[in-house]
Amino acid sequence: MASPKTLTGLDLLARSLPKWLRGRRVGLLMHPASVSAGLESARDIVARLCGNRLRALYGPQHGFAGEKQDNMIESGHGKDPALGIPVYSLYSETRAPTAAMLEDIDVLLVDLQDVGTRVYTFEWTTALALEACAAAGKEVVVLDRPNPIGGVLLEGNLIRPGYTSFVGLYPVPMRHALTLGELAALVNARLALRVEGAAMPGADGDEGPLRPRARKDGPGVRCPGRAVLTVIPMKGWKRRMAFDATGLPWVLPSPNMPTLDTALVYPGQVLLEGTNLSEGRGTTRPFEICGAPYVDLERVGRRLRRRRLPGVVFRDHSFEPTFHKWKGEVCHGFQIHVTDRRAYLPYFTTLALLQDVIAEHKDAFAWKEPPYEYVTDKPPIDVLTGDPAIREALERGRDLAALAGTWRREIESFRRESLAFRLYRD
Repeated sequence: MASPKTLTGLDLLARSLPKWLRGRRVGLLMHPASVSAGLESARDIVARLCGNRLRALYGPQHGFAGEKQDNMIESGHGKDPALGIPVYSLYSETRAPTAAMLEDIDVLLVDLQDVGTRVYTFEWTTALALEACAAAGKEVVVLDRPNPIGGVLLEGNLIRPGYTSFVGLYPVPMRHALTLGELAALVNARLALRVEGAAMPGADGDEGPLRPRARKDGPGVRCPGRAVLTVIPMKGWKRRMAFDATGLPWVLPSPNMPTLDTALVYPGQVLLEGTNLSEGRGTTRPFEICGAPYVDLERVGRRLRRRRLPGVVFRDHSFEPTFHKWKGEVCHGFQIHVTDRRAYLPYFTTLALLQDVIAEHKDAFAWKEPPYEYVTDKPPIDVLTGDPAIREALERGRDLAALAGTWRREIESFRRESLAFRLYRD
């Protein structure tokens, strides 16, 4: 196997037991994509380094082994048969580790492969773990990994007041251009602001809290209200690098994220989860493929071509899902082919697709009904976008370019805030 251009936080940790980990009881939050460049599991690496001081394992949505297919399918707790330690599910009766789950550890290691999209719940599992560790007096160390869709381009509105959820606990654009370690540091600083009584930066804010601590050695810095957080930064990653430029192996971070191509379209195509359009679950190319039995390819395709959307081609594609929406029925739709990653706007592109489907199929198209990710009183599409005005704009055929223009100030505000937490150069 060729040497990768990028080494993750796990790869760097695996070289030897650092001083700051010696003699400390450890918990590990991970999933199947938590592997080294040589495909060794984080579980095995940490167990080798720490021995019997590895006291607990924690898993996010989809299960510790990544076996659960869909949203709101919870996982139970268990026990690692070889190590004899508990495996706690953080997508169960609780989304945050309880005090009892943290009682036997001193430091929580977090090694999760994120996909750079606000609604991907691993970000918010990490955020809730930070809150819980702050309350319990436990340290958190994030073993950083690449943002697979790059760390430069931002897109999409911030969440509006009253619309936070497990697919967006803090005001963050849909495509935020941060690594998990960087985002964790930003969230952790906001925890301190919340405790201090300051207004958290939101759609109109431009606060810029402190830079995260990138650990080399020694203890983290304690601040009231937030966890003692440190980040093991990657070596060799630059913000303009997509995942396929890193030389690292792609391992599914969740069951319906099989390839980098999936991650590229996900910031937009995830919105289809709030509709009766199939997002391609039950096919071999989820999120890249979409459609429904009622879609008229010629009419919808004509509308899409008129838009001249940059960096993307919608190829007509029919498919029959083996499970999930429209199981066993022939769906007519498209496969999205990204032809220019820098020009492609995934969020805007899917909003355009939805607006065109609604225009041609008002009677057949429908928004999905609640619940969605434990929100029971709002349409799932509003939970996903974080702003009901977007649904209204799609239904009424409003100018999407003008709508996107209204997000520029808040995106720029978030970008300025996030600069304080960036650990990597362009």
